[in-house]
Amino acid sequence: MAREYLKKATLTSSSGASDVHETVVSILSDIEAGGDATALEYAAKFDQYSGNVLLTQDEIDAAIALVPEKLKSDIRFAHDNVRRFAELQKSTVADVEMEIQPGFIAGQKAIPVDAAGCYVPGGRYSHIASAIMTVTTAKVAGCKHITACSPPRPDVGVAPAIIYAAHICGADKILAMGGIQGVAAMTFGLFGLPKANILVGPGNQFVAEAKRILFGRVGIDMIAGPTDSLILADKDADPHIVATDLVSQAEHGYNSPVWLVTDNRALAEDVMARVPTLIDDLPDLNAENARAAWRDYAEVIVCADREEMAATSDDYAPEHLTVQAADIDWWLDRLTCYGSLFLGEETTVSYGDKATGTNHVLPTSGAANYTGGLSVHKYMKIVTWQRASQEASKQVAIATARISRLEGMEGHARAADVRLAKYFPGETFDLTAEG
Repeated sequence: MAREYLKKATLTSSSGASDVHETVVSILSDIEAGGDATALEYAAKFDQYSGNVLLTQDEIDAAIALVPEKLKSDIRFAHDNVRRFAELQKSTVADVEMEIQPGFIAGQKAIPVDAAGCYVPGGRYSHIASAIMTVTTAKVAGCKHITACSPPRPDVGVAPAIIYAAHICGADKILAMGGIQGVAAMTFGLFGLPKANILVGPGNQFVAEAKRILFGRVGIDMIAGPTDSLILADKDADPHIVATDLVSQAEHGYNSPVWLVTDNRALAEDVMARVPTLIDDLPDLNAENARAAWRDYAEVIVCADREEMAATSDDYAPEHLTVQAADIDWWLDRLTCYGSLFLGEETTVSYGDKATGTNHVLPTSGAANYTGGLSVHKYMKIVTWQRASQEASKQVAIATARISRLEGMEGHARAADVRLAKYFPGETFDLTAEG
């Protein structure tokens, strides 16, 4: 049985996308040339904020005082989960060495980058969780300096809860600046900040494009598009929960795809009937986003069996993948392409987005085919080293000289030749490429 689309998307994540490239290139160039003053001009224009852009400790303390204690407790809870999971991830990377040949030793070291720039969205939604996810993982990785950057509200500043989260998670500096100018400030080392070695965190299309353009000059976590989510559900799934979970992710934005893949037509039809009412029950702005996303980008697919369901999911390579189906272990073993996996009705993408410890900065637009999400590993350079005794270098030098000459790289061959001549005077070696 071929996949049957009960609902087919009329648009894709790239449909109607603005051509922001030239705008971003122009602003980045202006700021690099003009430095702090130009960045402040763009901040005044786009952020509509003229306050202090690099927060002082007094300003941080004042913001923290505005955060309700209950919210502080929730932020600390989420931070503790993210920190402990990040520490577990870091434990999987070790400095190692082995004796390749007698006397010839090669090894690996994991070295954190010096400076991380963490972008925390703060426009339509104040992404408290993004501060927790990005700053905490950088801190656990061992970065020497962490800047948290978030757009200020006009004439108000950065949301106090974002400031509190960034502060307790380990940010060394908090920058009240949004968009391209915020990314530029961290990259170019403006306002006395160290130049960032890596930029991480979600953002709008201008932030994403700035990171894409700067990639290579600095590291980035990934090139992100609109968030997306897929649910795999069988006949025993609760249609109300499935529909609620789809709507919860559609509220991210008008172009955030959500997909339902099932082997049960009755469930699919039930879910489709429930979604509009659940959307209408959201606050106005959230409903507007979810309604557009459901109308233009959502898909509902009926498959013959669970194998076809799994294959469909792997083809889509969703950012978030939820399984509400029997035999959870089978799905865990079978599925291969996703940013983060949520197994069973008892967990949900919202948990991972906010508080469970796994990161919510994840690959979108099919990028889960080749990469995972943000983790301590993104901040760490896996480098190699080697050392050898003179005797151990003999066979390596001979092989290197022969291979180099076969490739036509005579200079490489001679770097091996001189060592053989120095360490083994009087000995002769066949160093030609011919057999």
